[in-house]
Amino acid sequence: MGAQLRVYKRRIKSVSATKKITKAMEMIAASRIVKAQRQVAASTPYASELTRAVTAVATGSTTKHALTTEAENPVRAAVLLVTSDRGLAGGYSSNAIKAAEALTERLRAEGKDVVTYIVGRKGVAYYGFRERPVKESWTGFTDSPTYADAKRIAGPLIEAVQQDTAEGGVDELHIVFTEFVSMMTQTPVDNRLLPLSLEKAPAEQEGTPGRILPLFDFEPSAEGVLDALLPRYVESRIYNALLQAAASEHAARRRAMKSATDNAEELIKSLTRLANAARQADITQEISEIVGGASALADATAGSDN
Repeated sequence: MGAQLRVYKRRIKSVSATKKITKAMEMIAASRIVKAQRQVAASTPYASELTRAVTAVATGSTTKHALTTEAENPVRAAVLLVTSDRGLAGGYSSNAIKAAEALTERLRAEGKDVVTYIVGRKGVAYYGFRERPVKESWTGFTDSPTYADAKRIAGPLIEAVQQDTAEGGVDELHIVFTEFVSMMTQTPVDNRLLPLSLEKAPAEQEGTPGRILPLFDFEPSAEGVLDALLPRYVESRIYNALLQAAASEHAARRRAMKSATDNAEELIKSLTRLANAARQADITQEISEIVGGASALADATAGSDN
């Protein structure tokens, strides 16, 4: 019984140490969510207004720009998948990967080749283990992305869109990331960044009924404005997606670590009850041995007196 009690004590000590780690990680993730939420709130208006400006140029002119005009027969699409660099975040990365897999299957069903770009070590490891081709990847900043990171990602994607498909270019650009809805809800989504979906423009203005739309003068030309705006549009959208994904990652990790902490507490309670039972069994056995020994000694003493 004594050996069993020592086993229980070692397990309680080990689980208690794990609980301290998960509790600390939960608190760190909770503190980072606030900053990530503020960054998302600050970047979203800029990205939305820039999207409106690009849409206004595209719809307010007769210019046929390569980045806003649908290809008659699209043959290749680029998919940017945003995952995390670290684990311990529940199903955060796996849910984003599943959404990317569904999008890839849909694009291939439409007869398009898919070129994959990945952000985050988890996505890179997933595709690398399955020996799937990845055009380019970026790691090391998913929990705290900057605009410079978004710009570095956007560069090769814009170049691929501007290239002819015969030279390895793409007709479409899609992004898969996890949208931060609330502390408890994070939803993987896929958005098409290019060509710009002009039919979405009215929906973006539903929140301001009766709004008078501004008039735009394009200098030196609408095409020149598109050349300047569209790279910024892609960068801002990617940056906003990275911030949304970072906030979602922290929220998912906080939830996962809280669950791990709660499970550790329950396991400690269960092990403590078992340890107490083992200790009581040891005490009962010792008392029984003492009583038995005293009884035997008494009988032996009585026999010698006779």
